[in-house]
Amino acid sequence: MGLDRKISRRKFVMGTVALGALAAVGGWSVLKKSSIGWDIENQARELLQDKQVQYIRQMVTSDNARSRRIMWQAAEAMKSPQVRLRPLNEKNHEKVIPVQDDSFFDDGENHIQYSALLDNLEPDTEYEFAVEDGDKASTWLPVKTAADNKSRFSMLIFTDSQSSDYSDWRNVAQNARKRHPEAEIFTNLGDLVDNGEDSSQWRAWFGAIDGIIDHIPFAPVVGNHECYNRDWKEQLPMAYLRYFNVPENNSKDFNRYYYSFDYGNVHFSVLGTVEREIKGFKSGLIEEQVEWLEKDLQNSTKPWKIVLMHKDVLQYRIARMPERKEGFSEEGQIFMPIFEKYKVDIVLTGHLHTYRNRGHILQGKHDRNGPLYILCGLSGNVRYDRLWTDHALDKVVAPQPETDNYMTMDVDGKRITIRCFLPDGTKLDEVEVTK
Repeated sequence: MGLDRKISRRKFVMGTVALGALAAVGGWSVLKKSSIGWDIENQARELLQDKQVQYIRQMVTSDNARSRRIMWQAAEAMKSPQVRLRPLNEKNHEKVIPVQDDSFFDDGENHIQYSALLDNLEPDTEYEFAVEDGDKASTWLPVKTAADNKSRFSMLIFTDSQSSDYSDWRNVAQNARKRHPEAEIFTNLGDLVDNGEDSSQWRAWFGAIDGIIDHIPFAPVVGNHECYNRDWKEQLPMAYLRYFNVPENNSKDFNRYYYSFDYGNVHFSVLGTVEREIKGFKSGLIEEQVEWLEKDLQNSTKPWKIVLMHKDVLQYRIARMPERKEGFSEEGQIFMPIFEKYKVDIVLTGHLHTYRNRGHILQGKHDRNGPLYILCGLSGNVRYDRLWTDHALDKVVAPQPETDNYMTMDVDGKRITIRCFLPDGTKLDEVEVTK
């Protein structure tokens, strides 16, 4: 959002947030799965320290039953980086995965970054991996592949984690993970950070979800705040596009702005709704996505279809702007007919920093035959107290003044249950979609 804030976002100052998981010194800490969880098994190898490997993350791939992408940062260039992979606790079946250098320059800094694609994996199988550089290695971290057409899994849903100091984001995300350890995947529906060029904010964002993003795959969505530079002028979302290597969309001009992936029996289409922010640099994002989305939804054979996007499909009246009319946003007018045509089941959005469950909408009216639309709230501390006037299509509105929240989605065969929680675990809403 480009509205005024009560927080002083321009005075945001953060240093690098260290990875709390890399606390052991003097041994190669191996995470070993037991009946009670992950135990520490020390091996005679030197541990890669925080500055040598930072912000390890798992990224979704197009087929999460057979592959996973690993990415990480380093304070200094690594001499011989590689990833070692093995089935859980099977030391005799290790293999080395080659690494590519994904470094980039932004915000006056050279961001040293690496990635590795773990492919040819077996579905529904537990693996573990470690980042290596010569005789040093990170801790072992788990990789669990999805099952083909898996009928049961859980997902964590966050949105608009942009913050003044990212402590609220840490609190929301970490407590959500503790309460829902069964979650296999998570998403953030855009505006991950308040300023897309501010490297200190990205470090704070990554540091806040240590122990989550390195354990389960992440499906990011680009937001408008990813498209701001230090002077709060619009730019291309450089850092976002480089930090998150998502599945290819075969686009020449808009690679990584939008993509799709399968997880179990769900097909996810992820849209990039930043046309207005980047139009001064290049145009055609919406037109290209419309054509791509039709093919993407038409070609999917999964029983469930879910859309993730940042900007919302509805337009709200603003309390201090009575001339702004209630209705549908530009994104809603463009994409909702496509969602209806291809029978999308659920559409999850962010951007407005408020939780609203609209129920099922078809041709502009409530109808059980249309997709379920949920505006997912916020997971940071940028709040717009009582800004939006309720929309006629709202069915459930979070109590005002608005606070941060998170959501869960439980897929169970022919039933999907979505729940919304306050940071302390209080349930605000629950909705079920059935086939």
